[in-house]
Amino acid sequence: MSELRPPTPGEQYGVALPGGNSVSHVQVYDTPGPDGLAGGSPHLHTVCTEAYLVIAGDGMVQTLSGEGYAETPLVRGTIAWFSPGTVHRLVNLDGRLELYVVMSNAGLPEAGDMVLAFEPEVLANEARYRAAADLPPGCTTTDGRPDPAMARRDLAVAGFHHWRDAVDRDGASGLSGLYDAATRLIAPRAATWPTLLDADPAGDLGRSRAQVAALSSDPSAAAQHLAASAIRTSSLLPDTRRMGCCGTLGTVVH
Repeated sequence: MSELRPPTPGEQYGVALPGGNSVSHVQVYDTPGPDGLAGGSPHLHTVCTEAYLVIAGDGMVQTLSGEGYAETPLVRGTIAWFSPGTVHRLVNLDGRLELYVVMSNAGLPEAGDMVLAFEPEVLANEARYRAAADLPPGCTTTDGRPDPAMARRDLAVAGFHHWRDAVDRDGASGLSGLYDAATRLIAPRAATWPTLLDADPAGDLGRSRAQVAALSSDPSAAAQHLAASAIRTSSLLPDTRRMGCCGTLGTVVH
């Protein structure tokens, strides 16, 4: 069981986002891909669950998962979420699709638990994958050129159609090649991830468990925990935004 220690002077507990999550504001790309649909780069996460809270526009998310292929409408007020391994592609039907994205395990998405759904020949070679997935310096934010992000998106859309054909033909087992490649590409990075999990996700749960225990067994310590309360603010609407997979991003981890 986690131990609830009294806060040291000037220390606050629990100032990370709830549950050790991260939040992003996404303005989905409105330029058409190679199949004529505007939107983002199809990809999957190997560890993190992702949720959409749609605030404007009309669109959909196309997914490939253990349940097969699906199209989920996205309109203002929609909440949609999906588990690791779900290949997802945001489609911007009216050019105005905008949403908040909540990611579990704050720090892991930023550390690269994502794999773009490229075709097998790109995924087969790590150097080729990185050349296709990584944006060049000067093109990672909205201050730079958008062309590399769009080229990456188009390559991932071609891959999405490859994997969708495989699912149509073989069912969910059609994704096995993608999953094998994804875990192989991510494995070298994963050795450092326990530290990231301990920082916020596990830390938040540990503090909650300790406070629950203290409330019944040591109210004085529980009261000191409450006295270390605080408020923080940030903005999801910076002047310069990141060129993400799905659109331009404003992100808050802490």
